Amino acid sequence: MTLRLLTVAIGNEIDVVGARQRARQIAELCGFAQQDQVRIATSISELARNAFRYAGRGQVEFAIEGSTAPQTLLMCVRDQGPGIADLELVLSGRYQSNTGMGLGLTGARKLMDAFDIETAPGKGTTVQMRKLLPPAARLITPRVAGEIGSALAATPAGLALFETQQQNQELLATLAELKGRQEELLQLTRELEDTNRGVVALYAELDEKADHLRRADEAKSRFLSNMSHEFRTPLSSIRALAKLLLDRVDGELGTEQERQVRYILDSAGALSELVNDLLDLAKIEAGKVEIQPSRFQVAELFSALRGMLRPLLVSDRLRLSFVAPDECEMFTDEGKLSQILRNFISNAIKFTEQGSITVTAEPLRDGTVRFSVTDTGIGIPPQHLGIIFEEFSQVENHLQRHVKGTGLGLPLCRQLAMLLGGEVAVASQQGQGSTFSAVIPVIHAGTGALPDGPTLALHERPEPSAASLPVLVVEDRPELRLLYQRYLHQSEFRVVPASSVAEAEALWRNGEPCAVVLDILLDGKDSWHWLVQLKNDPERCDVPVIIASDVDDKSKAMGLGADAYFLKPVGRDELLAALRSLVQLPPHRNEIALGEVNA
Repeated sequence: MTLRLLTVAIGNEIDVVGARQRARQIAELCGFAQQDQVRIATSISELARNAFRYAGRGQVEFAIEGSTAPQTLLMCVRDQGPGIADLELVLSGRYQSNTGMGLGLTGARKLMDAFDIETAPGKGTTVQMRKLLPPAARLITPRVAGEIGSALAATPAGLALFETQQQNQELLATLAELKGRQEELLQLTRELEDTNRGVVALYAELDEKADHLRRADEAKSRFLSNMSHEFRTPLSSIRALAKLLLDRVDGELGTEQERQVRYILDSAGALSELVNDLLDLAKIEAGKVEIQPSRFQVAELFSALRGMLRPLLVSDRLRLSFVAPDECEMFTDEGKLSQILRNFISNAIKFTEQGSITVTAEPLRDGTVRFSVTDTGIGIPPQHLGIIFEEFSQVENHLQRHVKGTGLGLPLCRQLAMLLGGEVAVASQQGQGSTFSAVIPVIHAGTGALPDGPTLALHERPEPSAASLPVLVVEDRPELRLLYQRYLHQSEFRVVPASSVAEAEALWRNGEPCAVVLDILLDGKDSWHWLVQLKNDPERCDVPVIIASDVDDKSKAMGLGADAYFLKPVGRDELLAALRSLVQLPPHRNEIALGEVNA
């Protein structure tokens, strides 16, 4: 829709000034800022002057385009003159007229949002210019257009002296503004130069320190690796010779001699443990540790640990027990997980004089398993909880004279857990015991997918049923896709897994799902655009979309058309309830769902 506002005839110099005046008035009434008013008035003035100078007469039309925001102010300058012979040259900015100017068209084009020109020899020239109304401007309706026309009629045009004075004031204001901006730019330039010099000096210093730290870290890793290997040979010899003496290969030992040799053997063993821990840490820091995932049952891992660690219990007052979940299968590095738990249990045995040590495994909803070692030992003071995972850090206590440690076991556990994609934590109360835990993913992230073989029992994949309703799950993490499959197992729904939007689109073409479970972050990219695309598609907008993501932006998700929103981890009951409320189930499916709830 186009609303005409005003038409101004150009027949003399006074009309040119009047056209400029009317352009400025209309721009002000439409809600343009002062600077845009000057731009519009200047453009109209230049083109009206061209129409009078080269065609002798012309007209300027003002109108509003569009019935909804954003609207556009349309300005059209027409003449019936000889046309423009060298239009391309003029628009290129290289043309100069007899007056030496020739910049009216190019200047007006730069000041407008859109600029179109039509010209032909002997048929005249028509120039159309468009300027978007500001976002804060009122909507120009037919009624508002009438009010603008009344305001223009109440202000007569043609006051050349007044318009010239107004133009001079605008020029003076523009010059003052430019001068102020120039001073600001000069001040800013000086500040930037000072800042740049400081930043350059800082970067040089940081580069130098980073280089020193890098060389020191490399030197430390090389030292630990080389010295650890060098220590191993003499330590092995000392331990072998001590065992020979204790076995009486070269004759009997006295009581005192045997005690001293056992001290030598124990010290060599402790030093060997320190060397092994140093080597493991050096390998991890150097990135030379490889993860070798394999399929195993947690119950079998606990059984091996039970047989390995029971001999360390030297007192009948201390009990070691393992609680394994039923059918909990994992695909990760069993050796490194076992090493973490061995260190936790060894620490618990060292600092627990009596009571119990309990080792448990608890499958979590987010596709991980929490392994916990809980003891009834001496506990750790709250002020020391923050340092126990630092290298060579030990907490003073009355048991240290009986048990020796290197201060590397817990830092090594933290590094190994990070390699497996998990994390470690501790909770302790002095005098009542401690709980060390490690949360490890069921499937190591580096594998990307399950290996061939039986499916993990913890996340059993249901057999697809032709009668079940397909739910498209768009999730890039394989363990969470398996978790959703476990959630919908033996329900009226089945999972159609996709790891990306492209894969989801391909699966959709093979059959429309009854619902979509969508993660917002997929391989570092967001999927907001796909949500908008689905909800704007007439053929797919009725399919409910459930957002399940780590991104906490429910208002944006619901605003873009999502039907439900959950922060991870999503519970099974929550997901099934959302699906059953959003999906139109057949009558027999409703009976099944009610039967499950009642059960």
